[in-house]
Amino acid sequence: MSQHPARAAVFSAGSWGTAAAKILADAGTAVVAHARRSEIADAINTRHRNPDYFPDVELPSSLTATTDPAAALDGADFLVLSIPAQSLRASLAAWTRHIGPDTVIVSLMKGIERDTGKRASEVIAEVAGASADRVAVLSGPNLAREIMAGQPAAATVACLDADAARRFQAACHTAYFRPYTSTDVIGCELGGAVKNVIALATGIAHGMGMGHNAAAMLITRGLAETTRLATALGAHPATLAGLSGLGDLVATCTSPLSRNRTFGTHLGQGMTVDEATAATRQTTEGVKSAEAILELARAHDVEMPITEIIAALLHDKISIEQAAAALMQRPPKPER
Repeated sequence: MSQHPARAAVFSAGSWGTAAAKILADAGTAVVAHARRSEIADAINTRHRNPDYFPDVELPSSLTATTDPAAALDGADFLVLSIPAQSLRASLAAWTRHIGPDTVIVSLMKGIERDTGKRASEVIAEVAGASADRVAVLSGPNLAREIMAGQPAAATVACLDADAARRFQAACHTAYFRPYTSTDVIGCELGGAVKNVIALATGIAHGMGMGHNAAAMLITRGLAETTRLATALGAHPATLAGLSGLGDLVATCTSPLSRNRTFGTHLGQGMTVDEATAATRQTTEGVKSAEAILELARAHDVEMPITEIIAALLHDKISIEQAAAALMQRPPKPER
């Protein structure tokens, strides 16, 4: 595989995909973004702008785009996937024949597949026929708008093959973006998936007028239940105290730029799930994954009370007032 420079194909040109493509291009990696719509690809190629997401940000001139998956993947060392977790299986199946045998597939997805309870890396390995050491995960406190502005950020690159993780680390290391490596793919992915559900809870609390104490309680206890599930599935607990765990959780639960927190805030202010969906517009992975995460927890006999309450609320089993009361009325117990 060619290392000078590395080549990356980024699928697709949404909010986080565009930010990831910019990071890679700024790091000196040759990047081709795959856009579903020709007008987006044309705008990136001719105006160096993504008009749908960041019309005000100039993209690196070295970043090009195409609607042709085969052209995007030609000679790619890395395939970086940033698409909704629930459409990963079908989308990837259409692209698999264009993926080279040595291409490392990097997941940016932070969700659990609803029908199977599988993490994105498991779906990728299954659909693309890729060995686990060719599947990596990038996860951390990475709000796309801040990254597009060149503000400092960091993330974890996790892969069972430490060398593959280091190669992608080098491909996305810039003056403003600092990647760390790990071999704990499970911990990295579950930190990213569960934090979206906890962010819905902190958003609800914010929308209902609750203060910083409530947010801190939800973040802390949310981290506890995330860690319980991750370690039950084989993760190292220290991973959940790192960038892909606590770091991502704090950013997503506290920032108004977070779509999951924003969705929760809409619910806390009295919107229905359908109304909040319409108001948020972009994919909100916590809404899609809450039930799958809860099923995963039940299958492994792991208690996740915040996730359970949010899943019940999203499926109209309880009201917003009942959800808030349920969080406070749990029996007192030792802190673990």
